[in-house]
Amino acid sequence: MSAATATTAGAGGPQPVIRLEDVRKIYHMGTQQVAALGGVSLTVPPGSFWAVMGPSGSGKSTLLNLLGCLDRPSSGRYWLDGHDVSELDDDALSEMRLSHLGFIFQSFNLIPQLTVQENIELPLYYLGWDAERSAARAAELAGLVGLQERLRHRPSELSGGQQQRVAIARALANNAETILADEPTGNLDSATGDQIMHLLCDLNRQGKTIIMVTHEPDIAEFARHRLHLRDGLIERFEEGRT
Repeated sequence: MSAATATTAGAGGPQPVIRLEDVRKIYHMGTQQVAALGGVSLTVPPGSFWAVMGPSGSGKSTLLNLLGCLDRPSSGRYWLDGHDVSELDDDALSEMRLSHLGFIFQSFNLIPQLTVQENIELPLYYLGWDAERSAARAAELAGLVGLQERLRHRPSELSGGQQQRVAIARALANNAETILADEPTGNLDSATGDQIMHLLCDLNRQGKTIIMVTHEPDIAEFARHRLHLRDGLIERFEEGRT
């Protein structure tokens, strides 16, 4: 493996859920160009669990934004579930996000005016699900994350760990195979953070692909594959215990 490449997919294996080929991202700041990613190639097999690590400015957030179809590479190719999304327009990128990905954020990103049920249902609204089917799906997912008794509560009535569980349920609403998590335990105490990580591990054992950005080595230990970025390149790749 080169400094800019990581892969765990063998020849003849299943189609990767994510494949990057020499992806670069350059930001223009006035007359200066800042290379956030300097040529990253990455293959993510289905059902794998990755932790992305690195110092501030290493390219972690840029990589996650590209994987989440929130931004486009300046050059290189990106395939998501076999679809080349490198040059899609905004509408097409939005459709890919909605159909293929689930997101978990450090700050939960719940809508405070909505109940737990309504927050979980939000992706389904954009997918055009009817109210009865959406409500049933929200109840199912609330049960999965241990919040079946909290469907009518609003985020302000929940603990931080409970809010993150709502965010995980929302990420699962569209039945996406790939979950992107940005510092999912960053706003939680260590005991609650461990609970959230065990929940993510359970989802991974059920077949979900998880890619998580974290700066905490103990949280990264939950992931089977660990990717270290530095200066916009993959510095090294490690196999974990999970």
